[in-house]
Amino acid sequence: MPARAKQSRPAAPAQSKLEAVKERYAVAVTDEVMSLIDPGDTQDPIALQYLPDARELDVMPQERIDPIGDDAHAPVKGIVHRYPDRVLLKAVHVCAVYCRFCFRREKVGPGSEMLSAEELNKALAYIRNTPEISEVILTGGDPFILSPRRLRGIMRALEEIPHVQLIRFHTRVPIADPARVTDELAVALESEKAVYVVLHVNHARELTENVKTAARKFIRAGIALLSQSVLLKGVNNDAAVLEELFRALAAMKVKPYYLHHPDLAPGTGHFRLSIEEGQGIMRSLRGRISGHALPAYVLDIPGGFGKVPVEPGWIRKNPEGGYTVTDYRGRTHQYDCALPGKE
Repeated sequence: MPARAKQSRPAAPAQSKLEAVKERYAVAVTDEVMSLIDPGDTQDPIALQYLPDARELDVMPQERIDPIGDDAHAPVKGIVHRYPDRVLLKAVHVCAVYCRFCFRREKVGPGSEMLSAEELNKALAYIRNTPEISEVILTGGDPFILSPRRLRGIMRALEEIPHVQLIRFHTRVPIADPARVTDELAVALESEKAVYVVLHVNHARELTENVKTAARKFIRAGIALLSQSVLLKGVNNDAAVLEELFRALAAMKVKPYYLHHPDLAPGTGHFRLSIEEGQGIMRSLRGRISGHALPAYVLDIPGGFGKVPVEPGWIRKNPEGGYTVTDYRGRTHQYDCALPGKE
């Protein structure tokens, strides 16, 4: 059975509750992030993402310590092999900041280890000895916590594996601590193989001039940029807010890639919204922005069964023949395929 999260603690004064949150989950906020927070706004969308909240002690029975089932797909330490053609390589378990909704919040934080040289070699050997793997995704923790020298070493090892065709980095660093994105870091990622950097960003206010400068360093190095966001109640569960974010990303030459429905991580219920609300937002976005700026809305099935799209239903077959199609405004239309040889 999957590990379930611990249940809620008894009520306590607000300050002691915050201290309890800090004892249980990692907290780190960079100066860059703090500069974006409006201290007079108790519902500031930046603060909600990064600052601890007493509600994190409220744990629901459905929440899990390992909500997307990494542990069930870990053949060796540092590797998650959930899909046949790709693996996660988790070289480090620390981050520049700790998102309050993180699905790995029970496994990351100060004092967490990075893979030793021997463990990293074993992880790379698994990739080398598994020819169906064509894509390696460095995640963690945040891979850009590693020095450019260490990253370059990993890149060299992956470049030498013929069946690895694509290398992807999932990171919050260029958003939360863009000063870490140096020319040396960008050069360390250069490769003849396809390299993607996927930025985790949830609100347009996070896209500062410093962030845009960091993004340009990757682009100049020939590295493609994607983004992933989490649909968060109180932060971005509004079509206009997401439209602003996705338009801004596209203008930065960043392709919005995934919009994640929030995972069942312990103490994150205050961020969650219903699937129907998310589908309604996506339906509205379909009419607001073009396809290149629209990410896929996905759910990671609890237990390690992978991602599935949860887009709203646009078309359904009629019992009497033909189809009913719903447009982005919710209006319905009849459609007939008019296949040859059929009346």
